[in-house]
Amino acid sequence: MGLEVFKCKVPSINLSFFVCYNLICGGLFEVPLDCFSFARGLDEKKKTTDKGIEYWMGRDLMPLLAYVDWRNFGGVVQRAIAACASGNYNPQNHFVETDEKVFIGSGAQRDRGDWYLTRLACYLIAMNAESSKPEVGHAMTYFAAQTRRQEIRERQLTDEEKRVQLRLRVMDNNHRLAGAAKAAGVIRYPVFQDAGYRGLYGMSLAEVRARKKLLPSEDLLDNVGRLELSAHDFKTTLTEERLRRDQVRTEQRAIDTHRNVGQEVRNVMVRENGIRPEDLPKEPSIKRIVQKQRKAIKHGRTK
Repeated sequence: MGLEVFKCKVPSINLSFFVCYNLICGGLFEVPLDCFSFARGLDEKKKTTDKGIEYWMGRDLMPLLAYVDWRNFGGVVQRAIAACASGNYNPQNHFVETDEKVFIGSGAQRDRGDWYLTRLACYLIAMNAESSKPEVGHAMTYFAAQTRRQEIRERQLTDEEKRVQLRLRVMDNNHRLAGAAKAAGVIRYPVFQDAGYRGLYGMSLAEVRARKKLLPSEDLLDNVGRLELSAHDFKTTLTEERLRRDQVRTEQRAIDTHRNVGQEVRNVMVRENGIRPEDLPKEPSIKRIVQKQRKAIKHGRTK
């Protein structure tokens, strides 16, 4: 069996947003690992057939997912194959087992097993790997989001997906703002962040949480609607632009800039919609939405 079996088109996975969100921030937190560097590592291991079909080798994927034992990794592959079959896809089009000769000393050789894996196969392997490993989370994000990027752009998104999409964008922009703040001389990042909340809400983050009756385990941005997320997105993007445009190089000026931008966004909301962001209701947690949809994917019930 050769790589020509990989001609099968990777099927539609309509819930990529939920998977991406779940692994980028664990439902609550921004991950410290550099997921972009991790993605580059996966890109470097990617191979291409003569027909332009992308694939990865199991031995290359294993260490990237933080597995050190081939037998343990093989168990993950078998679960992924079962998931592939339960989703009504032919595993033989996505998982191709192979052997290669390796030297073991004194000129002797032995067979060593490996797998040719399509992007879908890699995605299913990540879905069935140990979710406690941050590397697994980044792999799921990579294979789910990149594979379905074009599909997501083309199809009609549900309100829940639009909300998760916006949450992802806010998360990415927060990372960008953190870099701009560091370049501007910010050392006390929590103070810098709180200034943005005070500008947007007219109160501290702790006060906003209390007003919206958030549980200790709940993240504010996981429990707000699209309008409020849009306000955060605008505030974050505009603050980053101001820091760079005005060449801010002192911490206090950066803090003041963040607060002022937050106030400007607040004024627009009040003037245009008559709504103060602190008065907007708490929304169902994105984390719960993600968990529900992720279970649906695992059990082959994607819609």
